[in-house]
Amino acid sequence: MTVIGMIPSSSIFLDRRELGENDIVEMIIDWYEERPKSKIIFKGVCLFKAAMNSGIHVKETIDTAYIGPADDPDLLHFYKLWKGAFDNVNLYCYVIKTNSTGSEIKILAQGVEEVAI
Repeated sequence: MTVIGMIPSSSIFLDRRELGENDIVEMIIDWYEERPKSKIIFKGVCLFKAAMNSGIHVKETIDTAYIGPADDPDLLHFYKLWKGAFDNVNLYCYVIKTNSTGSEIKILAQGVEEVAI
């Protein structure tokens, strides 16, 4: 089992104050001893999909995190659903899979930034 970081309790935030202009998803990640805790900010979010398993009282750790391929089914479906309205926007498919509960978070966004906290 590989652990690359932990998502502490209550540390996934959806910011929709600029609805449709710049939806944001923020996560606080505790990287343990590899580097300091940081905030991961996904900008220009078009899809936030979380299959989270709850009811288990353990710290949620990240197993893998990666940028999905250009032919990811959710990414292709998003472009098809909007019938050309987003064809000029480059979206990336960010995937985070957890150890503790076997959860998966998928975010389609224009970009991501890490900020030390």
